[in-house]
Amino acid sequence: MRVYLAGPEVFLADRDAIAAAKKAICAEHGMIGVFPTDPAPEAPQADTDWMRIYLGNEAHIHGCDALIANLTPFRGVSADPGTAYELGFMRALGRPVLGYSNVAGNFTMRSLAALRGAVHRRASGAWEDADGMEVEDFGLTDNLMLDGGIAAAGGALVVNPVAEAARWRDLGGFTRCVAHLAGMKK
Repeated sequence: MRVYLAGPEVFLADRDAIAAAKKAICAEHGMIGVFPTDPAPEAPQADTDWMRIYLGNEAHIHGCDALIANLTPFRGVSADPGTAYELGFMRALGRPVLGYSNVAGNFTMRSLAALRGAVHRRASGAWEDADGMEVEDFGLTDNLMLDGGIAAAGGALVVNPVAEAARWRDLGGFTRCVAHLAGMKK
């Protein structure tokens, strides 16, 4: 089983070490981990680097049987948007998707904290931001489309709170996802 390893770790200076560690965990469970920076199965032809990367990542996803996404909030209150896209793309292919977050708390609480008091309650009791937009309040790990996609696929969404300094390198939640996926394929 080939597993696409989605997440913002691609932006870390030591991304190759993280990729190797994740691939080793996959191998322990009889799986092949595919990291976004691995060479694409077919070298995509594009006029720009960003399009080449995009095409390569989609080629990786097409060539994988499942996806595990690092949904730890990235540069804000929610998961990396590229990772969210990849999760949705794999879900649309009808393949298993799983995710983990190394941050405690739910999406609503992170959103309210980020809005720093620029919210109020509507008569209905729902939170509303300064632009009059409702703040999603389902008590989920992230946006309902991410949590829902994982649940609908029968995957696991693991919350693995760690110290701030370890949030991009702790692989406890990832390891639990791999073990869950190994159980799904039996």
